[in-house]
Amino acid sequence: MYTYMLLARKVDERIWLLNRAGKIPFAISCQGQEGAQAGAVFALNRDVDYLCPYYRDLTMVMAFGQTAREIMLSTFAKAEDPNSGGRQMPGHYGDRRRRILSGSSPVATQLPHATGIALAVKMEKKPIVTLVSLGEGSTNQGEFHEACNFAGVHRLPVIFFCENNGYAISVPERKQLACASVADRAVGYGFPGVSVDGNDPLAVYEVVKQAVDRARYGDGPTLIEARTYRFTPHSSDDDDRSYRSREEVEEARKQDAIVTFRKYLRDVGLLTEEKERELEESISQEVDEATRYAEAAPYPPADSLYKYVYEEN
Repeated sequence: MYTYMLLARKVDERIWLLNRAGKIPFAISCQGQEGAQAGAVFALNRDVDYLCPYYRDLTMVMAFGQTAREIMLSTFAKAEDPNSGGRQMPGHYGDRRRRILSGSSPVATQLPHATGIALAVKMEKKPIVTLVSLGEGSTNQGEFHEACNFAGVHRLPVIFFCENNGYAISVPERKQLACASVADRAVGYGFPGVSVDGNDPLAVYEVVKQAVDRARYGDGPTLIEARTYRFTPHSSDDDDRSYRSREEVEEARKQDAIVTFRKYLRDVGLLTEEKERELEESISQEVDEATRYAEAAPYPPADSLYKYVYEEN
């Protein structure tokens, strides 16, 4: 888990650096949410289960198999990008090889798709689970309620994984929800809702594993709310100083899962200074190589502009 969390953080930091250097047009970040994402995907069977991510799920898609090079190819919009061949915005993950469903830009549209996958595998009697992730702002969208209702009625093997970072772009949680938590909404659809500390990857793993077991045994969906925080603005085009203080962000950084999980691993003897140094050097080389490769890679040819837009006969 820690390896993927650290790798995602370093890739994310490089993407921001490239954006500020004017080399890529747009960045959207997972910084602060790595612990929740790592805990969730490690509870899945990444050889058979499906992932319907949202745009911050860098740790998730890398744990599902995408490499730093592939992420950078997407970031630079190059032809080799496995997500869309350089046609989608960064963060629009999709990979047929790894059962990662491509999402759309409108938030929450991935939820009915995930429910559809869950219905299909149930009809085919396959022990496969689908995890769909979203922000808490997306739980106010119609697609969220339609997907939860359908999944609850048909007891589908799907996990609704909400990464509650406290802000729907600039709208704070207190102006989004009339109930105490996102997890409270599950009762209306007839399945469990669980709220968990999203900065604790092991706690997240435990509740997602329970949800996976429920789904695989035919007991239906679960809504999980992982309470976390994003350290960066909503995107590279957002100035978060207009809606939250620097003191609030710095206070949240004290609970950074990268820091707290690293301390835990050191305390239990699973991570030493030598191992950490080797890991940092390995990841640094991987990110450097990925950046160099992607920057030099060719863009899609202009005559491929309409490929995948219209049916080809």
